[in-house]
Amino acid sequence: MKSVVTYRAHAACPTHARTEIPVRDLNVVIDEPLERGGSNLGPSPTEAAMTALIACTNVIGHKCAKRLNVDLGEVTIDANCKFDRRGVLMEEEIDVPFPEITLTVNCRTQASQEALDSVGLETAKYCAIAKLFEAAGTDLRVNWTKAD
Repeated sequence: MKSVVTYRAHAACPTHARTEIPVRDLNVVIDEPLERGGSNLGPSPTEAAMTALIACTNVIGHKCAKRLNVDLGEVTIDANCKFDRRGVLMEEEIDVPFPEITLTVNCRTQASQEALDSVGLETAKYCAIAKLFEAAGTDLRVNWTKAD
């Protein structure tokens, strides 16, 4: 299996607000809400970035947990994201559009908090989307907690 691959996409842009991107056998739609002139058929680009972070944390977290032999049990993820809209509102250029993001990974599990902390440390090493946000200057905090 190759370590580095090239992704290619050819997107259709039927309106100023909607982008349709074929991915594998799926058609991903990124769109703006009605109040911003979109048709609300999918998340906005910034919402898609946030949801990609949550999803990557879930996928890589489960892979790391399996490698560490930790049963995460039932998982939910809460996100608290600060988003500086001045850039997308065309008010001024913003270097760090997402200055701060906190994810709380809630695990209803028999595993110890120490085991969850280990999963969190490993996940931080491999989550590609988290790495993108951190490289962009986002203060990203991911808390792995044992839910009641």
